[in-house]
Amino acid sequence: MNLRDSVIIVTGSATGLGAAVVKQVAAKGARVVINYTKSEKEAHETEAVCDYLGVESILCKADVSVDEDCQRMAAEAMAKWGRIDGLVNNAARSVFANSKDLDALSAQQFMDVFSVNVVGAYQMTKAVAPHMKDSGGGSIVNVSSISAITGAGSSIAYAASKGALNTMTLSLARSLAPEIKVNAVLPSAFPSRWWADGLGQDAAKALFVKFNDQVPLKSVATPDSVAKTVVWLLEDAGFITGEMIKIDSGMHLLGFQP
Repeated sequence: MNLRDSVIIVTGSATGLGAAVVKQVAAKGARVVINYTKSEKEAHETEAVCDYLGVESILCKADVSVDEDCQRMAAEAMAKWGRIDGLVNNAARSVFANSKDLDALSAQQFMDVFSVNVVGAYQMTKAVAPHMKDSGGGSIVNVSSISAITGAGSSIAYAASKGALNTMTLSLARSLAPEIKVNAVLPSAFPSRWWADGLGQDAAKALFVKFNDQVPLKSVATPDSVAKTVVWLLEDAGFITGEMIKIDSGMHLLGFQP
């Protein structure tokens, strides 16, 4: 896919990895839907980068766990540009809960995590697939996590949701072929305000010192480096579908997440 003048929707793209993807596809000339739920200030900052690069963008406040919001996001892209070529399912939710304490997570917390990480990705795919096919095809990239492989992470609910997202990636790749490719990236944890908010600045900093010390490549990925692989899957991976690509500095080789 030539990204110039294409239309890409990136969910959860006000900050972090989502914002990095927006900036990289915009630099290649793509028109972008920037989605957020709470981070309006940061969403405008991401929009300003698109303006600087001379590409059109749409700011869309929407909750992917709500099907009507997903349909509205796709409809806004179609109303402005008349096509949808790519989707990055990046929006995610988690809770911090010690995996050794099975009382640390309620059923509602499980449902809340799955409603965004799994159901939200499904609903967004359902919303864009007919338009992608009408545009001649497209590419969908699901942002999973190495937690889907290790079973470790911020909580059991989060790891389980990413495992489900991997399985759904396979199902969607099969059902949407040949017009639409569906792949997933599985990054390790990377520094973000989410970790600082959940653990506190000092604990988050110490955690990533530990990660960097233990992973085989001695440095975890960054949002920009993960975004490069996402963009490659959107743009260049012409004969790849149903794949889960680890971007974890070899963390999976440890057999666990440190």
